[in-house]
Amino acid sequence: MLSLFGAGAILMRGAGCTINDMWDQDYDKKVARTASRPLAAGDISTFQSFVFLGGQLSLALCVLLCLNYYSIVLGAASLSLVITYPLMKRVTYWPQLVLAGVMWTLIYDTIYAHQDKRDDILIGVKSTALQFNEDTKQWLSGFSAAMLLGLCMAGMNCNQTFPYYSAVVAVGAHLAHQIYTLDIDKPEDCWKKFTSNRTVGILLFVGIMLGNLWKRQDSEKEEEPLENSLYVRDDSQERALLLPEASLQDLLHTSVSKKIKVI
Repeated sequence: MLSLFGAGAILMRGAGCTINDMWDQDYDKKVARTASRPLAAGDISTFQSFVFLGGQLSLALCVLLCLNYYSIVLGAASLSLVITYPLMKRVTYWPQLVLAGVMWTLIYDTIYAHQDKRDDILIGVKSTALQFNEDTKQWLSGFSAAMLLGLCMAGMNCNQTFPYYSAVVAVGAHLAHQIYTLDIDKPEDCWKKFTSNRTVGILLFVGIMLGNLWKRQDSEKEEEPLENSLYVRDDSQERALLLPEASLQDLLHTSVSKKIKVI
């Protein structure tokens, strides 16, 4: 299952980048950082990009069909977001909202957008980097706090354990360092901070995995005493009693005035 998830994520991430480059090829020509992209530079044609996209989506479909019906429906529905998301920065300063990515996505995508803010002003592209401007760090701090609160609430709702919350603390420390050291006027630093968000994903993934293993071990320990116990019903009191096996032998050889049935 993890291998399917990983393959699907890589393929759809790649398809999203292809679609983004197809929509933005005219804009990319005017931005120094993106002018060398294959479509913008004229290295490949629009038709060739469609062929490549078709290959990516076909492979992604093969992965999707290995899942259950509910997952197939959700996966197919997400394609509309992959197609429309690149267009949102033409109409709103909050393009991430179309993905419902209102916390973590806003953090790393805002950092990413600061790389091109000067070019974006010239060509009329909108972004949270332009919206927040010099107040970016305050906004990022607020998003980070809300993200961490959401992670803690999610953990409480599913009875998560120590490893998970340790990972959340580590994520908080990473985000704090990332924001504190960020220089929004240096594109190379923005790129470095943007890519460092993969650490956030890894920490959360490991935390969830270890937290679930810890939770499973705890539940197995709680079930162990029940394996060596038997239930008996006391008809006179109309109640159930939980007795160890050793107690059952004593019960059978002890004279009692109550009628007890083993169930």
